[in-house]
Amino acid sequence: MQETKAPLISRRAALESSLALGLLSAVPAGAATPAAKIAAKIEAAKTAHVISNLMFGGFLEHGGNLINYSLWSEVLDDRKFYHAVDSKPLPEPKARRRPMPAMMTSRKWVPVGPDESVTMDSTAPYVGDHSPVVHLAGASPRGIAQDGLALDKKGYTGRIVIAAEGGAEVTATLIWGKGSNRQTVHIAAGPEWKTVPLAFSCKAATTEGRIEIVGKGNGTFRIGAVSLMPADNIKGFRADTIALMKEMDCKMIRLPGGNFISAYDWKNTIGDPDKRPPIIDPVWSQNMGEAVQPNDAGVDELLEMCRLIGAEPFWCINTGFGEPRSGAEILEYVNGSADTFWGAKRAANGHPEPWKVHYWNIGNEMYGHWQFGHMDPEQYFIKHKLFAKAMRKVDPTIFIAVPGGFVDEITTGQGMMPDSGGIKVEYGSHRDWGGGMLKNCWGTFDAMQTHTYPPEDTRFDMSVGKRVPVKRTLVEWARMPAQRIATMADSWEGYKERFPELKEGKVKVFMDEWAYHFQQDYKGCLAIARAFHEFFRHSDFIDMAGYTMATAWLNYDRTHSVISATGRVFQLYNRHFGRIPVAVSGNSPTPPVEYPVGGDQPKVNTGSPTHPLDVSAALTADRKALVVAVVNATETASPLTLDLEGFAPAATGHCWWLKAPGLDAQNAIGKTPGVVIAERTFDARQKVFNIPACAVELYRFEAA
Repeated sequence: MQETKAPLISRRAALESSLALGLLSAVPAGAATPAAKIAAKIEAAKTAHVISNLMFGGFLEHGGNLINYSLWSEVLDDRKFYHAVDSKPLPEPKARRRPMPAMMTSRKWVPVGPDESVTMDSTAPYVGDHSPVVHLAGASPRGIAQDGLALDKKGYTGRIVIAAEGGAEVTATLIWGKGSNRQTVHIAAGPEWKTVPLAFSCKAATTEGRIEIVGKGNGTFRIGAVSLMPADNIKGFRADTIALMKEMDCKMIRLPGGNFISAYDWKNTIGDPDKRPPIIDPVWSQNMGEAVQPNDAGVDELLEMCRLIGAEPFWCINTGFGEPRSGAEILEYVNGSADTFWGAKRAANGHPEPWKVHYWNIGNEMYGHWQFGHMDPEQYFIKHKLFAKAMRKVDPTIFIAVPGGFVDEITTGQGMMPDSGGIKVEYGSHRDWGGGMLKNCWGTFDAMQTHTYPPEDTRFDMSVGKRVPVKRTLVEWARMPAQRIATMADSWEGYKERFPELKEGKVKVFMDEWAYHFQQDYKGCLAIARAFHEFFRHSDFIDMAGYTMATAWLNYDRTHSVISATGRVFQLYNRHFGRIPVAVSGNSPTPPVEYPVGGDQPKVNTGSPTHPLDVSAALTADRKALVVAVVNATETASPLTLDLEGFAPAATGHCWWLKAPGLDAQNAIGKTPGVVIAERTFDARQKVFNIPACAVELYRFEAA
């Protein structure tokens, strides 16, 4: 969307024009300190492209148990028996590459009685490779159990798929403590598979719950699948986390991957959940041991989740191990009418109306040597075009985003084979994946993706082609995500010179994976806020941003959740920042670049010309208010003089700000929140504002 009522500006032009202004005294680059008199002019008549709502998106990878433990409400692990039922412990998970909670299955079923009382039937299993068969021993209970269940004081519902032969008397018992803290229900079972409902009323919260399914008598009984969910679940999802995600007002969620997608078979995730085979997640198991995926939160469930949250789904297609036919088939399943082949299957699965998903991601990081199905770029460009053609034939209205692999990404180690060329990736070279997509696949996509996860304590040394340790001040630390956004923007400018069609602005950039720090504390909020400011400065072509992971907006365990510090900074900008960026000039330019340009060093250091404060401003969509956002990522308070040009404010304004006792403040379950959004009024006629140390503040000036 383009604002046409006033001249458009770019970030680069705004920076250059600010240096030439005579109304504000110039200060040599780098000379400003927190004690200096920093002044900013907000030029409301100089507007830029409208900020897309999709800038406040999230990325959600369905790897391991990330979704299963955070948003999906299933209490039980391995409910369809991927693992054999025996007393052997599961292998210890491997070390994780980066913090990612709940990625591993941690529990399995064990026998009640000796190991030999439970065998695994692989001849006629109910689902998957095998199903447990329990051999009874008269009055001695025999069966299966699972420990370590997280239960709350509430009702639970579920089901068991069961068949019994002989005189088996089968019961299910939910245990939440010692003694009488349990409830037993009888299960009527016959020789044929039957789904029997379960219902329990748990009387106390625990993280050491247990479920036992046992029988007495003669003969055997078989179990195909077991499920247990809180009775207040919403179509299989947790009521608490879904409510918080809805409160977050997330505009878009990219799912179900991620690296996960390149070995994903979507056909395993539709239809009767109890008949969907449990599988090993081959992608995440490469790094963390066996990660079992039950396939319960499948295509329909995840799209329903987006609907419950109110987020636009952005569905990723498997171009790794997948083939063009599979892309066309899932598109028809999701968007096709009920009289199409796959649309009819969706209708038979309980969803007669098409999901009408508009945004489709054909492939994830296919430039990366780690990506399942990675291939030479010339081969992949052909593969991509086959996918795009097949999918457009099914639905020509879809919006297609593709793996970008810009020169900055590839240079810093984000792609291709590690020994595939020199240190710096040159435009037009074999390693320039983004340039190759533009050259060979033009017209088959609407947006190019880029991903960034800048490290905290290293920089990419262009002279040696690897990361080296570096010490950073807090303000330098906080700007690192913004710096990587800027290197991407530099790359985009380079592509525009080589592909003039890009200057028309029709092809957009989706930075649909980005994150930093991964600690969900107030310190990270400073970096996220500065990243937002840099996104806003490039609103002419950055149309979507997806934070990794969307669940980072929450802190959660298996039964409770709260909005995290990360979530609060997203809320602050999503709710209260404007949507029409305006020019910000000032008297304190950002310091000159310290390292050679390229890799993770942009041509111009990020931030507004009010260093070390970072100021961003925007009009609201109705132009009835002007919002000025200020980030002070230093440990010293600083006065800021604001001059509003072209906007006459009313007498009273509102300020929303993040309130936290320190940089390490977090929002933990069961504790007083450490990071909250606070509000106060201020005299909008004042010129000087005292910006506290380590502050993120949004000042809203109402039009007079």
